[in-house]
Amino acid sequence: MKTKIISAAVLAASLLGLGGCASMDRTTVGTVGGAVVGGLVGSAVGGTGATILGAAAGGYLGNQAAKR
Repeated sequence: MKTKIISAAVLAASLLGLGGCASMDRTTVGTVGGAVVGGLVGSAVGGTGATILGAAAGGYLGNQAAKR
Protein backbone atom coordinates (compact mmCIF):
# COMPACT_ATOMS: atom_id res chain seq x y z
CA MET A 1 0.00 0.00 0.00
CA LYS A 2 2.82 2.40 0.86
CA THR A 3 4.47 1.74 -2.51
CA LYS A 4 1.28 2.67 -4.38
CA ILE A 5 1.01 5.97 -2.50
CA ILE A 6 4.64 6.83 -3.21
CA SER A 7 4.21 5.85 -6.88
CA ALA A 8 1.14 8.04 -7.20
CA ALA A 9 2.97 10.97 -5.61
CA VAL A 10 5.94 10.56 -7.96
CA LEU A 11 3.59 10.35 -10.94
CA ALA A 12 1.73 13.49 -9.91
CA ALA A 13 4.96 15.42 -9.36
CA SER A 14 6.35 14.28 -12.70
CA LEU A 15 3.24 15.28 -14.62
CA LEU A 16 3.14 18.68 -12.90
CA GLY A 17 6.80 19.19 -13.74
CA LEU A 18 6.23 18.29 -17.38
CA GLY A 19 3.25 20.61 -17.62
CA GLY A 20 5.44 23.53 -16.60
CA CYS A 21 7.93 23.04 -19.44
CA ALA A 22 6.64 25.45 -22.07
CA SER A 23 9.63 24.86 -24.33
CA MET A 24 8.85 21.15 -24.72
CA ASP A 25 6.76 20.10 -27.69
CA ARG A 26 3.77 17.78 -27.43
CA THR A 27 5.66 14.71 -28.66
CA THR A 28 8.39 15.10 -26.03
CA VAL A 29 5.86 15.55 -23.24
CA GLY A 30 3.97 12.45 -24.44
CA THR A 31 7.14 10.38 -24.62
CA VAL A 32 8.41 11.38 -21.18
CA GLY A 33 4.98 11.13 -19.59
CA GLY A 34 4.45 7.68 -21.07
CA ALA A 35 7.85 6.53 -19.87
CA VAL A 36 7.11 7.73 -16.33
CA VAL A 37 3.72 6.03 -16.21
CA GLY A 38 5.08 2.85 -17.82
CA GLY A 39 7.99 2.75 -15.39
CA LEU A 40 5.68 3.11 -12.41
CA VAL A 41 3.37 0.37 -13.67
CA GLY A 42 6.33 -1.90 -14.40
CA SER A 43 7.72 -1.23 -10.94
CA ALA A 44 4.39 -2.13 -9.33
CA VAL A 45 4.12 -5.35 -11.36
CA GLY A 46 7.66 -6.68 -11.15
CA GLY A 47 11.28 -5.90 -10.51
CA THR A 48 13.92 -3.93 -12.35
CA GLY A 49 13.38 -5.64 -15.70
CA ALA A 50 9.66 -4.94 -15.62
CA THR A 51 10.34 -1.30 -14.76
CA ILE A 52 12.68 -0.89 -17.72
CA LEU A 53 10.30 -2.65 -20.10
CA GLY A 54 7.36 -0.62 -18.80
CA ALA A 55 9.25 2.65 -19.25
CA ALA A 56 10.30 1.73 -22.78
CA ALA A 57 6.80 0.62 -23.78
CA GLY A 58 5.20 3.65 -22.12
CA GLY A 59 7.64 6.01 -23.85
CA TYR A 60 6.88 4.48 -27.22
CA LEU A 61 3.12 4.55 -26.70
CA GLY A 62 3.21 8.09 -25.36
CA ASN A 63 5.24 9.20 -28.38
CA GLN A 64 2.83 7.59 -30.82
CA ALA A 65 -0.24 8.98 -29.05
CA ALA A 66 1.20 12.50 -29.04
CA LYS A 67 1.79 12.38 -32.80
CA ARG A 68 -1.94 12.03 -33.47
